[in-house]
Amino acid sequence: MVSIFMFAVLLAGGAGELTPEMRGDIFMARKMYREAIDMYRQIPESYVTANKIGIAYHQMTMLDQAKRQYDRSVKLNPKYAEALNNIGTVYYAKKSYRRAVSQYNKALKIAPNSASILSNLGTAYFARKKYKEAFEIYQQALALDADVFEHRSTQGVLLQERSVEERAKFHFYLAKTYAKAGVADRALLYMRKAIEEGFRERDKFKEDPEFASLREMPEFKELLLLEPRVL
Repeated sequence: MVSIFMFAVLLAGGAGELTPEMRGDIFMARKMYREAIDMYRQIPESYVTANKIGIAYHQMTMLDQAKRQYDRSVKLNPKYAEALNNIGTVYYAKKSYRRAVSQYNKALKIAPNSASILSNLGTAYFARKKYKEAFEIYQQALALDADVFEHRSTQGVLLQERSVEERAKFHFYLAKTYAKAGVADRALLYMRKAIEEGFRERDKFKEDPEFASLREMPEFKELLLLEPRVL
């Protein structure tokens, strides 16, 4: 799906006058966040624009200002799942993972089939070292969107969290999630990342049932002999 920001960029190449909101979207796509805020403030306030202003502040790591805008968005529309999710990402960034989990669950009550929000919830559980819960939620997210863990954009109206402290273990669980779903190429990719980043529990690749279908593959056997990267 094309994001609203990129849609605005495409419009910019055509005829006609751009609205301040479209200009704001273009500035966001260009990572000119202060200019985007200035544009959004020129139009009547709405829950959508309040959320966009929040994202602009968020991208500048001005988390308190971002949260105020997300809160404002939710006040204007209590059922706007995107803003509820984004409040969760503020809590996550501040390492308040319990609050992040609570916020993502609020968003999921409104948008239960959002793979992005589910992946955020899983990552918040992962940060709390609740690996079993994270793994279960990752499976739900992947079932809804086969590319949910490959999204890299932080644009749009919903932020997807990708920062984790235990990267090797995080990539192990992504490998496990893909392996269980039968997506061998991505399972092997994240297996490689986990090993290169120093994942120490290599026996799990040999023992966990999710990897059973991969164990006879030459690539799998080669990865088990791989040495961690020297950082």
